[in-house]
Amino acid sequence: MTHTSAQSATPYVLGHADAELQRLAEQAAFYADLTENAFRRAGLAPGMRVLDVGCGAGDVSLLAAAIVGPTGEVLGIDRAPDAVATARRRADAAGVAHARFAVSEIDGVAPEGAGFDAVVGRLVLLYQADPAATLRALARLARPGGLVVFQEFDMRTTRSTPVVPTYQWCCGRIIALYERAGFEPDMGSKLFGAFVRAGLAAPTMIGAGRVEGGADSYVYRYITTTMRSLLPMFERLGVATAEEVDIDTLEARMRAEAVERASSLVLPHFIAAWARTPA
Repeated sequence: MTHTSAQSATPYVLGHADAELQRLAEQAAFYADLTENAFRRAGLAPGMRVLDVGCGAGDVSLLAAAIVGPTGEVLGIDRAPDAVATARRRADAAGVAHARFAVSEIDGVAPEGAGFDAVVGRLVLLYQADPAATLRALARLARPGGLVVFQEFDMRTTRSTPVVPTYQWCCGRIIALYERAGFEPDMGSKLFGAFVRAGLAAPTMIGAGRVEGGADSYVYRYITTTMRSLLPMFERLGVATAEEVDIDTLEARMRAEAVERASSLVLPHFIAAWARTPA
């Protein structure tokens, strides 16, 4: 994800290894309909020029590109060169010529390149030391009356019924890690305040989520790949040991518990907020 220059030395907690970029692509497909719904509700439409902040491997940029169509344009920016290179390859492979990508910090977009019809981001603000200040800076890149749209997790909404102990333990460790690292696990529920403190109008907001269960659900792989990417940070920050995580058996253990109990697993609530800049 992209960070403000004040946080340039702070690493993205999940890293940018090939396995993490693949995990991000899988996560994006898992949540694509929720993000598309939020973007369309917010007002993204054909012909728009869109800036995607913290584009990672390009999933949100490609989703926005599908909405704005070939008469529009999407610029995805990220601080990680490997992620940007992956995004470019994916856009080329998909024949999406109106999506382009650049290595850049949030404040690295040249003023003459501003005037976007929409500035969007997904799972970006939770990594910012001052989300309101970040939003304020990004809003300046939108044209007068342009859209600012962000979508973030509210991680504490996770639960399972009946309880799946391994799933709940993983969710708890992830939240603890984000807190210890100084990030905001419940950024979704704090979007309203961040928008207002950024000087934007009170945003329109919508929440959505995924509820999974059964032997064939992707949720077990999703949690396991997330835990795998986080494992070095777990150990570095003293949140969990490799032995406690037991990554090689984690997916199977979680699935067995959920299937045995016929449980539903509620994933983090995904909250989107949007507002227009002053005309």
